[in-house]
Amino acid sequence: MLTFEEYQVAAQSTAIYPEVGENAVYPTFGVAGESGEIADKVKKYLLINGDDPRAADLKSDPVARGKILAELGDVLWYITLLAMELDSSLEEVARLNNGKLGVRAQNGTLVGKGDDR
Repeated sequence: MLTFEEYQVAAQSTAIYPEVGENAVYPTFGVAGESGEIADKVKKYLLINGDDPRAADLKSDPVARGKILAELGDVLWYITLLAMELDSSLEEVARLNNGKLGVRAQNGTLVGKGDDR
């Protein structure tokens, strides 16, 4: 089992980009780019296997699943570095998100639009 802290240390050891530690822009664009690559892989899967997103069974296609998991890893790496650039950690990001979702669940606003619900 790999903890958030262990992953963050490993990710930091492979961070090679301009002004590491003082450059939140690079990992921000990385998150966007890698997320786009996930969307593109799902799009291509749908083009080949049918265009109804509800019918896509990516879990049962080991090749498609593997490609998407690889891209998710890249997203995780960039999120980790972005958290570092903001003097934070994956643990803090997860804790804050869990708290936000907990409040929304209590308020009955998990489904809706906007940040302030």
